[in-house]
Amino acid sequence: MTDILGRGWAFPVHLDASGQVALSAGVQDVEEAIIMILSTPKGQRPLRPEFGCEIHDLLFAPSDANTIGLAMYYVEQALGMWEPRIRLLDVQVRLDPKAMERLLIMIEYELKATLDRRSLVYPFYRIPEE
Repeated sequence: MTDILGRGWAFPVHLDASGQVALSAGVQDVEEAIIMILSTPKGQRPLRPEFGCEIHDLLFAPSDANTIGLAMYYVEQALGMWEPRIRLLDVQVRLDPKAMERLLIMIEYELKATLDRRSLVYPFYRIPEE
């Protein structure tokens, strides 16, 4: 399955036990790619300014339904654009009841190559309202 899903630098980038750049492969590489896409604000990479997710525009947004809807839309758009190895099945966003400044983004997807269904929760931290 590694050959089908690919291999790349681990995210976050770090060195392995032998002092080489750590690599990830297969399912782990896909999951790390999703996290990298969502963690990168659009415009942050000078040579690829369109890469990333607009969710970071919500950093100071209020805790309301509009913010939750925009977060869902931004995640769907970013993953649809930048992660061709998956088919997005569902994106749900809710406020974390333990920390209202945190949005919990539940992502369900299917690996296109293997039809393996997976999910992950991405926490997005906002600046709390005053």
